[in-house]
Amino acid sequence: MSGLPDDASLYQQAPCGLLVTDAAGLILRVNATLCRWLGYSQAALVNKIRIQDRLPVGARIFHQTHCLPILQVQGSVGQLQMEIRDAGGQRVPVLVSIGRRTVDGRIFDEWSLQAMNERRSYERELLAARKTAEQALDARLDAEAQLRSLNAELSDADRRKDEFLATLSHELRNPLAPMRSALEILKLDPARPVTEKGLLDVFDRQLRHMAHLVDDLMEVSRITQNRLELRREPVVLADIVHAAVDDVAYMMRAASHTLNLHIEAQGVVVDADPTRLGQVLVNLLTNACKYTPNGGVISLTLRLDGEQALIAVRDNGIGIPEHALGTIFAMFSQLEPALQRSKGGLGIGLALVRGIVALHGGSVEAWSAGEGLGSTFTVRLPLAPVQGMPDAATGVEDAVAPTSVLVVDDNVDAAEMLAMFLSMSGCTPQTVHTATAALNLLETFRPQVALLDIGLPDLTGYELARRIRLLPGGQDMLLIAATGWGQASDRQLAFEAGFDHHLTKPIDFDRLRALLAEPKRP
Repeated sequence: MSGLPDDASLYQQAPCGLLVTDAAGLILRVNATLCRWLGYSQAALVNKIRIQDRLPVGARIFHQTHCLPILQVQGSVGQLQMEIRDAGGQRVPVLVSIGRRTVDGRIFDEWSLQAMNERRSYERELLAARKTAEQALDARLDAEAQLRSLNAELSDADRRKDEFLATLSHELRNPLAPMRSALEILKLDPARPVTEKGLLDVFDRQLRHMAHLVDDLMEVSRITQNRLELRREPVVLADIVHAAVDDVAYMMRAASHTLNLHIEAQGVVVDADPTRLGQVLVNLLTNACKYTPNGGVISLTLRLDGEQALIAVRDNGIGIPEHALGTIFAMFSQLEPALQRSKGGLGIGLALVRGIVALHGGSVEAWSAGEGLGSTFTVRLPLAPVQGMPDAATGVEDAVAPTSVLVVDDNVDAAEMLAMFLSMSGCTPQTVHTATAALNLLETFRPQVALLDIGLPDLTGYELARRIRLLPGGQDMLLIAATGWGQASDRQLAFEAGFDHHLTKPIDFDRLRALLAEPKRP
């Protein structure tokens, strides 16, 4: 091929020394590479010098006693380390391979010589490259090990954070329970002056706000641990919208906002957990209220969008910077530092919104034209396969029949407030603060209902329930768990222990009234 060196050039410029001798060792041909190494011209070597004459004594003896016999028997010998003298008498280390051929009865030995100094340089470079590669591999393995360790630490920190949030929300429920009980008791007095009723309304609103924050903490911790379970049922979405609007009405009035409600899909039904969806809408409306200056305009629209229900919450508030739109739903995301916020919350509301909507198979997105230009949050939910709801049965207000009730709670305030509420509702309560005290009291007191806290100091409420069921008359007792732990697994543990119902603190007294109005165990 054009441009490639010819055979003669390849021979002469080969990267190793090449020569051909006769059987006596007379050099018949030598390439330019070997001549350059030895400092001879080709004319000074060819047909004038025997190769063994350029070998030191030891190498010459080795060639005579070992190489030649092997060549005669095998026809080749290879990878021999020896030395050859150059024109100045200096020894040049070489690696020699010899092949013997017979042509027309004549014997020719073909020598290939590789300079050991070049080989050693190559080997040094190879070893250096290998060492560099090994160091790089070690560094990579160390980095991967550090990354795995860091990931494990981050995962552990994230797990502990989630556990802390769950524990914190549980512990916050304990002081909320007696506060809620006390408020319900005060509200039972119909002769209370109007001024005091106004104070109770303030107390009620702030207590609901606190309970709302605790609920958000609990739900976010469940979502991040993949432990949130939905209690789905066909629900009319407009009913949830109206309930959410009622929940934030006092907040809207306090900020002098105008809330415009547009229900364009009145009877649309979704398969959803109504409590969780209520949290979503209350969070969105609360955010709109907080981040809109007093006297603002907020609107909530419910309409159909193809096979989905669409809920849009718009405001003319502070807006969202473009750079924040991508992280607005992240946990603890805040538009402003804590010290600069006058109405900011914990930064978990929108993370909760996204998590709950995603569990319903829907989506949520935020949009804003920029700072000071308001914002819009749009929730999309899949429609239920069957639209339309059966007519709700009309009922009467729950009436609590006179009932004997045992209250067991190590929180003295919570127990006393609950007992006071029960007494004012027509029940006969008895309170104790340990499981042991409860078992001792049950030897003489046979209540129809027992309200048991789970986190008791001596026995768990689960164990207490199991022991009550074994007592005479224990199978007939209505057992209600009242606890700050409200996950599905907690309810399941309660039912397995023998509880009939499970209430989460702070107790919903309307729900408690309904339970006390139910027929007792036969």
